[in-house]
Amino acid sequence: MSFTRPFNARLFALVLLAAPASALAQAQHPMGTDEQREAMKTLAWMDGEWRGTATAMTGPGQSRTMPHTERIGTMLGGSLRVIEGRSHNDDGSTLFNAFAVISWDDQADRFMMRSYANGQATDVPIEADGQGFKWTVTTARGQIRYEMKLIDGQWIETGDYLMEGRPPMRVIEMKLDRIGDTGWPAAGAVSPIP
Repeated sequence: MSFTRPFNARLFALVLLAAPASALAQAQHPMGTDEQREAMKTLAWMDGEWRGTATAMTGPGQSRTMPHTERIGTMLGGSLRVIEGRSHNDDGSTLFNAFAVISWDDQADRFMMRSYANGQATDVPIEADGQGFKWTVTTARGQIRYEMKLIDGQWIETGDYLMEGRPPMRVIEMKLDRIGDTGWPAAGAVSPIP
């Protein structure tokens, strides 16, 4: 690259000097902010492995109950909470698989969840306290309101389909018991030392 004008060379040098400074500014919170880690403690009760059942409505007056598992852990020093849920066929194979990341948005002063399931990605705010959380997903014809509560140590989650002019219709209900701790996903990170 040749510079025909001194101004271009000075601009290029300024950009080179500014690049490391901006990279440094971005690296100041590799484990998230203090506010993020503190907010995520609200959901610490979720951490671990959970097992139980999920009952999904499959048609008018019809439902299917299947084994369901969840595993939850933290990343980035506890500033993110990562969730994987799976529903299983009777033979143990995976019927449904979802993945989500919950974070605290310092600027908006609220929790956010990005979830992935059935080839879709969804970003939603969630309302959380030490006993559960709730969120709403907008669909083509209405909304699904999810509510998760910790009741007597059991994870109870419901999803109700809401359409204007109609009563809420239950589409999913989960009942899970905590079965133990997990180091997932932070455990087993690749060592920088060969």
